[in-house]
Amino acid sequence: MVMGFLAKISKVPNWAAVLTIFLAWYIAASLTTLFVTGMYQQILTSTGIVFACVLVFMFIAFVIAWRINRTDLVDLAWGPAFIVAAVASFLLNSYDVGLGFNLQTVVTLLVVIWGLRLTISISKRFRGHPEDKRYVELKQKWKGNQAWNMFTRIFLVQAILATIISLAVIHINLSLETPFSVFTYVGLVIWLIGFMFETIGDRQLRYFLADPINKGKLMMTGLWKYTRHPNYFGEATMWWGIFVMALGTEYGWVASITPVVITFLLLFVSGVPLAEKAFESKPGWAWYERHTSKFFPLPQNRD
Repeated sequence: MVMGFLAKISKVPNWAAVLTIFLAWYIAASLTTLFVTGMYQQILTSTGIVFACVLVFMFIAFVIAWRINRTDLVDLAWGPAFIVAAVASFLLNSYDVGLGFNLQTVVTLLVVIWGLRLTISISKRFRGHPEDKRYVELKQKWKGNQAWNMFTRIFLVQAILATIISLAVIHINLSLETPFSVFTYVGLVIWLIGFMFETIGDRQLRYFLADPINKGKLMMTGLWKYTRHPNYFGEATMWWGIFVMALGTEYGWVASITPVVITFLLLFVSGVPLAEKAFESKPGWAWYERHTSKFFPLPQNRD
């Protein structure tokens, strides 16, 4: 019964409406809390500075991408953008939280580890391959100044999204120094599970694609036997882990926007939908789609 629920949950309609309701509640609750506690100026200023740092980084990435004519460089910049947000917010802490045995240091380190691993993984696909055809097709639809379109439609949007998704980390790093708690350990376990799924899933897929005998085939073994997207499941799970860690801080619920937004994006916007569109033309897709869980790892359905 539980497995059946997990297998079907990603098919529930009107998720955009659910997200809209959540965001309306989140914004109202956050602003109310900021004004009631009198922290609005400090928090909004610090968050604005973090966004400015991410935006500057993304602008530099845009300049490089424009010069080499590779819009897909933004994928390579995605992980480091989170590192910039994490480090910037850590340095902006007004409570003199330093490197040590505390939640702020651990979470910042986790983001750095994730960001570096993702960058290394993507760089292996970036080198020696032409520009991602998705970006090529996207640019063909643009009208007007191409440089302006590239910056505003791609790099600026990614800077905004990276900052929004980093809000859990920003909240943690702007909080009072937080010792380890039950939330820290539970969240860390969840994060490690997600990191394992993303890392192992990416490695299994890379080895599979590197073997010429698998050209044109679907990856359906390893972790890919239990979920059609172990890497995306892993990424979402890591951010849910950081949210759980944030619950050990005051007003930890503020961090809830991070896992909700990244899970929505991966499931319904840029992750799973684009990947499955590419899978549809491959032999065995109909069987794989029918028997393998879309997102949550589950035993294959043999019916």
